[in-house]
Amino acid sequence: MTLLLGRRARLRWLHLIIGGALLMPYFLVGTVIVGSYRSGADVFSAPADQFAAFAFALPMAALTGLFPLVRPLSVAAARSLCGIPPGVLADGPARTRQARVRAAGWFTLHVALGGLVSGLTLAMIPFALTVMALPFSAAVRNSPMLGLPEALDRPWILALAPFAGLAMLLILAGCAAVAGAVLAGRAPVLLGPTPDDRLAAAERRAADLAVRNRLARELHDSVGHALSAVTLQAGAARRVLDSDPAFVREALAAIEETTRRTVGELDAVLGLLRRGEDEAHGPALDALDALLAHCGVPVAYTAEGDPELVPEAVSREAYRIVQEGLSNALRHGGSGTRVELRIAVDARELRLTMDNPLPGQAAAVRPGGGRGLRGITERAVLLGGSARSGPHTDGVWRITARLPLHHPGQENR
Repeated sequence: MTLLLGRRARLRWLHLIIGGALLMPYFLVGTVIVGSYRSGADVFSAPADQFAAFAFALPMAALTGLFPLVRPLSVAAARSLCGIPPGVLADGPARTRQARVRAAGWFTLHVALGGLVSGLTLAMIPFALTVMALPFSAAVRNSPMLGLPEALDRPWILALAPFAGLAMLLILAGCAAVAGAVLAGRAPVLLGPTPDDRLAAAERRAADLAVRNRLARELHDSVGHALSAVTLQAGAARRVLDSDPAFVREALAAIEETTRRTVGELDAVLGLLRRGEDEAHGPALDALDALLAHCGVPVAYTAEGDPELVPEAVSREAYRIVQEGLSNALRHGGSGTRVELRIAVDARELRLTMDNPLPGQAAAVRPGGGRGLRGITERAVLLGGSARSGPHTDGVWRITARLPLHHPGQENR
């Protein structure tokens, strides 16, 4: 009985009734077509004419099903009423020809089965209830509208009438359950994702992953650099707190400036989440002087070329590469490490070189430092360039990056 009248069966029955309602405009047009060549006939009282109108309605419904927005509407109804598991059906409008044809096939099947089940529901429920009332009402038995033959007025027939009416209702419920199961079984085939849908979904996932990776790099470079600089400056100030108050004041000022700048950068990174990647950007090369002034290490900076030639995307990534290089120097060399930074710009690319002395054998290497260096390489590759980092023959740790000024991928950054 649960299969016929359980919650899932009732929802699928409702889904079929909705299909019958969607069929009605097409069916009415079909009756007009049938009535045009059956002049004088009552189309609504002749079963043959009604089936002919039904046959005319289905091709019109199929044409409607080719519209792209039919699929998301059908998917929403199927998920809610047919008990289709999540992830089986496709999301979004049907954009390709294959997807539109499948959606049209589903829509046609839905309205066809829905029209039949709706017709049976409207006809059989009143008839079954009337049959069940025959033994209990002489007015029903003698009604001229029913026109029952006198042979049905026998006692044994009247005694069986309630059971016959109940059987009609069960048959109707069985027809609805079978039709609902057919729809649910065909939903993954006709409303499921096509190969093009799967490819589009994979591209969306790749784009989302790229955005998350960029956010992770931005947070690592900005917050990681600030924490390294603040930690070293605070530690140095603590060691000379009693002997060199002037140095302590300078260290506290540097900490204040570093944290203020980092809060601004963090707000820009969070703006990537709030407004989209194209509307919120991190700092660029024009903010490099402030970074070098309060980075916690002495920096010898030389620049060649015109910085106005550098696009915003390249300028932003170059700033982050410098920031990560300074963080790396702070981690492994300490606050006294001297850094040499050279940036050269020509018509084709930006070349960046950073040198700092290699730490001694006893220097502690903090875990996680390699992640930032990998981030430098990722930033350069995304712009179509290259980056390398490692010890150099002249006894320094060198980071080099070559960033093209014009690359197709920059248009989407």
